Amino acid sequence: MSDAVVAQKRLMDRLHKAGSIKSTQLTKSSLFKEKDVVPTAVPMVNVALSGKLDGGLTSGLTVLAGPSKHFKTAFGLLLMKAYMDKYPDAICLFYDSEFGTPEHYFSSLNIDTDRVVHIPIKNVEELKFDLVKQLEEIGIEDKVYVMIDSIGNLASKKELDDARDEKSVADMTRAKQLKSLFRMVTPYLAMKDVPLVAVNHTYQTQEMFSKAVVSGGTGVYYSADNIWIIGRQQEKKGTEIEGYNFIINVEKSRFVKEKSKIPISVTWEGGIKKWSGLLDVALEGEFVVKPTMGWYSKVDMETGVAEESKVRAITTDTKEFWDGIIDHPKFTKYVEEKYAMGSRLLQSIDADE
Repeated sequence: MSDAVVAQKRLMDRLHKAGSIKSTQLTKSSLFKEKDVVPTAVPMVNVALSGKLDGGLTSGLTVLAGPSKHFKTAFGLLLMKAYMDKYPDAICLFYDSEFGTPEHYFSSLNIDTDRVVHIPIKNVEELKFDLVKQLEEIGIEDKVYVMIDSIGNLASKKELDDARDEKSVADMTRAKQLKSLFRMVTPYLAMKDVPLVAVNHTYQTQEMFSKAVVSGGTGVYYSADNIWIIGRQQEKKGTEIEGYNFIINVEKSRFVKEKSKIPISVTWEGGIKKWSGLLDVALEGEFVVKPTMGWYSKVDMETGVAEESKVRAITTDTKEFWDGIIDHPKFTKYVEEKYAMGSRLLQSIDADE
């Protein structure tokens, strides 16, 4: 061992002992190991979370934002179901400020409600104090999924106190309290590998070209690992509405290219279409073609030639259609290159280049 290496080791040991916080070398730190990934049953939802078809939910704050009736709570419950399926011993903390989630939402996804702790909350401060206590209690090996429905509908304590005193004054504390909340809980989520999914509202800016903005101030935006702004369009058969086509707009992500748009379809009868969104990507990448209007054919992965068999759009929403495509390396690579953030932060600066 060289003198330089010995001196380096001694310095490292001294610094570890001098600090008042337990420290370790970066290569040995659990915080820099690969994060736990929880895949959902819907491949394009996994893409919206991680940029990969076989990816999914990770620890940290994920915000599902949008106007009313935009499936935000249902998406949050879909993630809850995935987490509880992967970890049969997992518990969910369900913070509820809206009290509008019907029981059949849980039962339709086969969520075991005996493993869901329902916590009614009236204001931001109540949420902050209780959530910090719960996160303190969670052990490093415990599996807990936290959902807040919603922060967009949550008043501050001052706002409630003013209402009781019949004061009609602007509340300047709510955004500060939300910022404090997420500033306090973010380290816990990372250190204890806990996913927190928060439903939020959006509002339109008052300008010539208005845009949807997440409510709650900058604290929510800065603390979030993922922010979805969900839009929707009606899906009609003639004049009759059969469901909605939702667009997940990735506003912020550590894993997905920002401003990515991922389509997800929902019908009244069947709920979320498991294979929705894949056809758009496959057509764009020429893994599927439209030989004639209203008909679709798969492309042979080896020859690049369209198969002779043709199917209608309804048949593309089946496992049988996607067998041979969704797991093929060419398709998974195409999806990842289209949506996932690159792993390199700096272009090569070798002397020869």
